[in-house]
Amino acid sequence: MLDRVDLTLRLARAEYDCQLPKLQERLRELELECFRQRVAAVILYEGWDAAGKGGNIKRLTQELDPRGYEVIPIAAPDASERDHHYLWRFWGQLPKAGHLAIFDRSWYGRVLVERVEGFANEAQWRRAYPEINYFERLVVESGAVMVKFWLEISPGEQLRRFEEREQIAYKAHKITPDDWRNRERWNEYREAVTEMLERTSTAEAPWTIVEAEDKLWLE
Repeated sequence: MLDRVDLTLRLARAEYDCQLPKLQERLRELELECFRQRVAAVILYEGWDAAGKGGNIKRLTQELDPRGYEVIPIAAPDASERDHHYLWRFWGQLPKAGHLAIFDRSWYGRVLVERVEGFANEAQWRRAYPEINYFERLVVESGAVMVKFWLEISPGEQLRRFEEREQIAYKAHKITPDDWRNRERWNEYREAVTEMLERTSTAEAPWTIVEAEDKLWLE
């Protein structure tokens, strides 16, 4: 699936500057319509380290009414969260009717980082595919809309962005030893990503793969 993604797509700055305000205005209209119709929306982002999740979320929310959405960054579960089923902590973060919840990473950590790094054993992460599909079906059948984005970049572009971050003071905090260590396991992560996309793209909650090699095209 990822082999078919065209990472050569580019957008000129002039075209970007022309399109962005129009699209942000449309997003604001959609946010208002969700409120009027009492429809919740769940938007989640997954992608490679340095693929541009934060920048995309910034552009997405820039012109939204802050009363109508929440951005939810997901980190490793804490001790109390590990005492429950891995999906437990996400139920309480789902949006109420008419509001948007934007997840910066999500429950898919179970079949990505937890799988590759060994935090979940094989039986656990294999069982997670039908569990996640059922969880998302319940959310959609309750009346919510679910949108899932995978941001795809090449190993070479990721390396360029890692090195750039190390050289820029206000970006240096974004690059950690874990990022470099994860990069060494690119092929293992790619196998996990491919299986995730194939097994959890459903009629209720399909994946959208976003070509993120060019930040203007992405954002």
